[in-house]
Amino acid sequence: MPDWTQHFVFDVEADGPCPGLYNMISFGLVSVADPARSFFGEVAPAIDSPGIPRARAVSGISFDAQKAFAEPGSVMAAAVKWLDEITKGRRPVFWADNPAFDWQFWNWYCHKFTGGNPAGFSARRIGDLDAGRRNDPFNASNWKKQRITRHTHNPVDDARGNAEGLRWVLQQMGRMAS
Repeated sequence: MPDWTQHFVFDVEADGPCPGLYNMISFGLVSVADPARSFFGEVAPAIDSPGIPRARAVSGISFDAQKAFAEPGSVMAAAVKWLDEITKGRRPVFWADNPAFDWQFWNWYCHKFTGGNPAGFSARRIGDLDAGRRNDPFNASNWKKQRITRHTHNPVDDARGNAEGLRWVLQQMGRMAS
């Protein structure tokens, strides 16, 4: 069986569609090897913009409340340190429900506030792996039925549920023990 200790599911909550114009509010990282291991980061605004009200409402965090969060540099450095402790210096591999959205924030914040992204230049989409496994490229959401943790828009809850779904897909593929 592969060693899954360097694989993580992540989720981001943000107040708009892209970094640099909008703020990441929070993020969650969950170990695929052990979904009980997680990191929760809440970051103060990187830009002085309250974002899109509808997007901000998803997280339930007001712009004023976010201003009290820790500075992005310290939060991102702590997350990178947490990853390094688990991976023992190996490159982490990131998985997400929607990496096209989540990855851009994680990548931008890592580069801006820590000088680089320990996960490199890409992330993997859970739905694409499952769709390929089933030879059904137009159904990339079937795996979501395997989540145990409820989807709450708390990024750790959402990443944990997605890790549970990913683990199920990997078990179906014979790539992870049950």
